[in-house]
Amino acid sequence: MKKIHFIIHIFVFALLIACSNDTGEVDLDNIAAPENITALITVTQDNTGKVTFLPKGEGATQYKISYGDGSPDSDYFGVGSSVSHIYKEGVYKSKIIAMGLNGKTTEVEKEVVVSFRAPENLEVIVTNDLSVSKKITVKATADFALFYDVYFGEAGKPDPVSANNGESVSYTYQEAGVYTIRVVSKSAAIKTTEHIQEVTAKLVVAPSSSAPTPPNRQAGDVISIYGTKYTNVAGTNYFPDWGQAGQGSSWAEFDLNGDKMLNYIKLSYQGIALADNVTIDVSGMEYFHMDVWTPDLQKIETSLISKTNGEKPVVRDLTANQWTSIDIPISAFTSQGLTVADLFQLKFVGTPWAGGTVFIDNIYFYKTPAEAITLPIDFESTTLNYAWGGFGNVDASVVANVNKTGINVSNKVVKLDKKSGAETWAGASLNLDSPFDGSKGTKIKVTVWSPKAGAAILYKMELSTSPKDGNGNPSVNMEVQALTTTANAWEVLTFDLTSAASFNASIKYDRVILFPDFGKSGLGETYYFDDIKQSN
Repeated sequence: MKKIHFIIHIFVFALLIACSNDTGEVDLDNIAAPENITALITVTQDNTGKVTFLPKGEGATQYKISYGDGSPDSDYFGVGSSVSHIYKEGVYKSKIIAMGLNGKTTEVEKEVVVSFRAPENLEVIVTNDLSVSKKITVKATADFALFYDVYFGEAGKPDPVSANNGESVSYTYQEAGVYTIRVVSKSAAIKTTEHIQEVTAKLVVAPSSSAPTPPNRQAGDVISIYGTKYTNVAGTNYFPDWGQAGQGSSWAEFDLNGDKMLNYIKLSYQGIALADNVTIDVSGMEYFHMDVWTPDLQKIETSLISKTNGEKPVVRDLTANQWTSIDIPISAFTSQGLTVADLFQLKFVGTPWAGGTVFIDNIYFYKTPAEAITLPIDFESTTLNYAWGGFGNVDASVVANVNKTGINVSNKVVKLDKKSGAETWAGASLNLDSPFDGSKGTKIKVTVWSPKAGAAILYKMELSTSPKDGNGNPSVNMEVQALTTTANAWEVLTFDLTSAASFNASIKYDRVILFPDFGKSGLGETYYFDDIKQSN
């Protein structure tokens, strides 16, 4: 027991260090209660009803079990230990009680089925993991069963992996191939019930994550062929095939949880054809872009094809099992004599020939913008499209300044109509073509015209490419509020970004959001905004 006590002491000491502040003091109050608590619950196959609980979780330092049969709870016991209990035949609601370092507890209820009848109606579901090669997941369910063992059939791995009845267990094989698994479902009876089947451990040959999200661009700065970020050239045929099925090559549109991408299989050469009598002029663009994922191709050759003088290729290396972002200067094609004013096809060739699979997304031509929507913003440009998007029953638009008085006599401003009954969180957002640069200042000044004093104006910035939160909004964001001090007149409100706990000056926020009269339902009022700028 000395060894176990020593390990627990090290674990507690590590928790204390992790929870200490800069002065070395331990802040126990801020330690969260244990999380993700569960237990493997097994029973001996001898008709005795002896059930063993092996709990696990995060942040727990000890456990106890409430057996659910009217008998006293167990004593607390350490992490990694188990406790056993004799049950009569029946179904019980046990509780696993996990205690953390500061005494906070978390309880999880687990059903305990004690039956001296062998499991019946055993059903086994086997699935291949889509993102991890050679990994399978087994889920077994049977009547009267408490748990099951899975023998995965790999040489040198004779021990089973156990799981509660109806829960899943996963296993990753060393090599891809066909294996025979044996599932043994167990109750408290001496007799068990088995299921044997062959399974195939597969290599993953598709991406498990989406390609990088392209940056915000003005419509005139991009010509998009395929992707969801920009408007694509209409009528495009992404799979003309060109007779390559005879080479064993094929194609599909792969759907990754709703994110579609082009998939060329055993790529010899495949490509893209614009609609009949449609050509594009990319002579005003600077780069060709695409994102490529492959498990096995070494290189990809991309050719632009002109109506006037044929095709010219450019070859780029690929990195297996990750997205490769490719940006090819248009000059790499024109320097070979290609005319790029009348392109009508694109062609892709794989290395090795007809020997690998490729996934392609975000195919477009682009140029560096002459003007970009970036801080500071004054809405005076005649070429930029300030595409404000209202939400929560707010209408947003750039309009002529109808209140050319006081501190703001500019020509154009942003008008936000917060309609009667609009949501408390209603507002409008604008994507930045060039992201926020924290080195230019951590305060934002906005010129505001409000119909009333005391209205809360919320300024928010988001990183649009960050993972979505539970509401479908980017999870990386920051927000600051300020109150208007006057009615029916222009004033400058200052938002100190450093006052927001989530603000990080190094983050390239690429979306600005304004919320007029934040926290209150709409009253049919109009707000105006202008001159969004940074300062120190």
